[in-house]
Amino acid sequence: MNGIPVEKGPELDVAVSSRVRLARNFADIPFSAKMTPKHQAALVKRMQSIISEYSNYGKLMFADMTSMHPVDRVSLMERHLISPELAESKGNSGAFINENENVSIMVNEEDHIRIQAIFSGILLEKAYRVCDEIDSIIAEKADYAFDNKYGYLTSCPTNIGSGMRASVMLHLPALVMSGFMKSILESCTKLGVAVRGIYGENSEAVGDMFQVSNQITLGRKDDETIAAIDAICKQIIDREKALRYQLYKQNIYIFEDRIFRSYGLLGNARVLSTQECFKLLSDVRLGVSMGIIKDINILALNEMLVLSQPASLQKIAGKQLNQEERDVKRAELIRMKIQKLENN
Repeated sequence: MNGIPVEKGPELDVAVSSRVRLARNFADIPFSAKMTPKHQAALVKRMQSIISEYSNYGKLMFADMTSMHPVDRVSLMERHLISPELAESKGNSGAFINENENVSIMVNEEDHIRIQAIFSGILLEKAYRVCDEIDSIIAEKADYAFDNKYGYLTSCPTNIGSGMRASVMLHLPALVMSGFMKSILESCTKLGVAVRGIYGENSEAVGDMFQVSNQITLGRKDDETIAAIDAICKQIIDREKALRYQLYKQNIYIFEDRIFRSYGLLGNARVLSTQECFKLLSDVRLGVSMGIIKDINILALNEMLVLSQPASLQKIAGKQLNQEERDVKRAELIRMKIQKLENN
């Protein structure tokens, strides 16, 4: 498992993954801005005690940020198992991660804990059920910071209430190509929905990948939020699919040429930057989803998307690499992956 789920989920040709995250704080521990190293250590110990008995989704192992190499931290972030903030954490922090890498609990991030579940395709309800189950188990062992009027109390006011973020990562090349992405962004903003880059807030949308998530957590029930994001994403998916075939029919030769050129470059390039690799993978993913390219499956492309990122490449190489070395290693990795798929 490499962070982006490897099992087939619904609407996988557009919906890469669905994620639900719950932000929680404990009533008897100061919020993160006021925590001392002693508080942080006590929180880690508490969570280790609670989580040690839980194994419904496989045993959750603790990844300790204090002793982890920076490359390993960033690799976890690239696989969407921890946030960029936790990857840069200076204090006593970490994450409990299951073997399948679809469940993680971040400790001592912006909030005391952040419970996360991620699944392939558009499966927000399933991701929420997993988070809710873990949330209930933790709540049985310790009291959360909760206000009867406002709901769950969080470090950032934008998370107060449900403390829940529901997001779907969508691959939207046709909307980008046709110039309709701007109108999608504007419509989503009016509906209280955020559209961000591949790593969420303040991140860039690369490879035509966008995260669609709720902005409002106060005064709305979890099931209402899940249903709203699910409905909006399905509308975007329908629009994307219609545009794909519209663009294809407008000029089949130009459309297929773009896809096969990208496929050819990925299979033969000797140097690939992260940006170029993501863009080429986007074109090939589009071709695979439309049945134009038949030798590769979308799940394999999802894996390449993760493994081609800087820290993951260095873990594969077993050493630190400078930018030029990473670009060479990335091209080599993608070539080998494609050749292996073509020969099967």
